[in-house]
Amino acid sequence: MYVTTVHLPEIADVAEFVNIMSRFRFEAQLHVGSYAVDAKSIMGIFTLDREQPIQLEAFVTDEAEQQKLNMALGRFLYHPVH
Repeated sequence: MYVTTVHLPEIADVAEFVNIMSRFRFEAQLHVGSYAVDAKSIMGIFTLDREQPIQLEAFVTDEAEQQKLNMALGRFLYHPVH
């Protein structure tokens, strides 16, 4: 399983994120606290508090696929400001 944190503050970000996730065959979920939605569902993502960091859990075990996903998500990866 691949786990990372993403940030989707804008409506356009959600649409682009879902487009990226839809290219991959594996299942994935987004979590904010104990609430989880399908990472490939625009409607589901809009139910999340997108002001918070969002945890992505992708059910992928292939290292090459994990790297492809990480590269594709690039600008959505959460980098906290210190």
